[in-house]
Amino acid sequence: MALKTREEYKKSLKAMKPNIYKFGELIEDVTTHPATKRVVESHARAFDASHDPKLADDFTATSTFVSGEKIHRWNSMMETLEDIMGNSKMKRWMYRLTGSCSGGVCVGWNAQNVMWNITAQMDKELGTKYQERLKKWIINTQKNGLVVSGALTDAKGDRSLRPSQQANPDSNVHITEVREDGIVISGMKAMICGVAASNEIFLLPGSGYREEDQDYAVSCVVPRDIKGLTIVEARRPSDTREMEGGFDIPDSGITQAFLFFKDCFVPNDRVFMCKESKYSGKIIEYFTANYRACIGACVAGQGDVMIGAAALMARTNGLAASTFAGKMVEMAVNNETTYCMGIGSMALGKKGPGGMWVSDSLTAHANKVHVATLPYETKRICQDIGGGIVETGCFPSSKDFNDQKIGAMVQAAMKASPKFTAESRARAARLSEWLTLGAGVPGCMHGGGSPDGAKLVVRSLTPVDQFAEYARKIAGITEEIPEPEKKKK
Repeated sequence: MALKTREEYKKSLKAMKPNIYKFGELIEDVTTHPATKRVVESHARAFDASHDPKLADDFTATSTFVSGEKIHRWNSMMETLEDIMGNSKMKRWMYRLTGSCSGGVCVGWNAQNVMWNITAQMDKELGTKYQERLKKWIINTQKNGLVVSGALTDAKGDRSLRPSQQANPDSNVHITEVREDGIVISGMKAMICGVAASNEIFLLPGSGYREEDQDYAVSCVVPRDIKGLTIVEARRPSDTREMEGGFDIPDSGITQAFLFFKDCFVPNDRVFMCKESKYSGKIIEYFTANYRACIGACVAGQGDVMIGAAALMARTNGLAASTFAGKMVEMAVNNETTYCMGIGSMALGKKGPGGMWVSDSLTAHANKVHVATLPYETKRICQDIGGGIVETGCFPSSKDFNDQKIGAMVQAAMKASPKFTAESRARAARLSEWLTLGAGVPGCMHGGGSPDGAKLVVRSLTPVDQFAEYARKIAGITEEIPEPEKKKK
């Protein structure tokens, strides 16, 4: 199990059949096309880090299944608290290295660990052999160092209706046929991160389902270029700059895609749930607990870069970064709040039925609420320190900056401190703008689910009656004070 290099990783993507579209154009090579090359670069940096002596401990692990074999961490099993903390450490590093989301070394990793717990439970109670299939697949990902995105969110359709009630049954991915050698699936997954940079896609049910929705209770893994799958990349705020190039956008970045499955055949050895709707709710419970714990590291890592970008703006403006020390402390506190609350929810967690770690749901979902609020304050402060050039993005493009006729005028306008070039200030400003307004935003509000959904979990898991009992006894109140009965309508 040799660790793959960035060159080997890119070669694996080049070998895949084109099935990704953007602006109506079929992308022949995701590693070179302007719309996808940046997300590939982001993931390639994970492979670089696996070979970097300073970062290798956070980007590699030892295989659970093949004794002593070193693997990429994003293909590993999270059996212990230390293992799942490694998830957060790696994610924070990924944002420090790229400034943005790298979903292919994130969501599929979480999905395989969640399904290890679920398949153990299903095999025990139903006599299935799902975990044997999953183990075989995981060993293959470890052996080949695969990048696996995860697809949870369905297009959904009418939110007031269940999947089986939708006018368009393809609003949610579902099983259309069960064969002796596998299943056939159709449907849509929406806003899936990192697909263009991935070798495979790990599908999970988008919600907990009742028996009448059992066709939608499906978990499987498919090659990114599986026959019958059409991928359409979503338009993002930085699209124009992506196509133009230049320093107006970093070399790294994110993509999100809509996945359209039409009569896709998935062989049995890649199917880990087939209509067992009873267990779909547990998938969501385990997945969101781990994901919402770890996402605290994502926004912390990007917050680290925002502190750095703010410091660069101060210095290129002619000021010492220490001038804004108080504001940078506020940014750092926000970063550490989400990061450490995520770590805390991991520490309060425990092993699931298959032996993989599951974070504490209450604190993980409380962390998601902070993830949906604190990073926006960090972004505001980054804009505040950077000044109007960051907050408005109002300055000429890199093409104008380097134009033979007008470039000198543009550069003179951009020049501030005599110690630094106009280009350095422009690059720092564009990075700050990208981090706070553009495609650098990692889905703080709805990435990994909505804050309102997280609040519902917090509400359901907060034992108000038990807390009221603590208070009643401390206050010396002898009579029972129950919640009043609901008035009948």
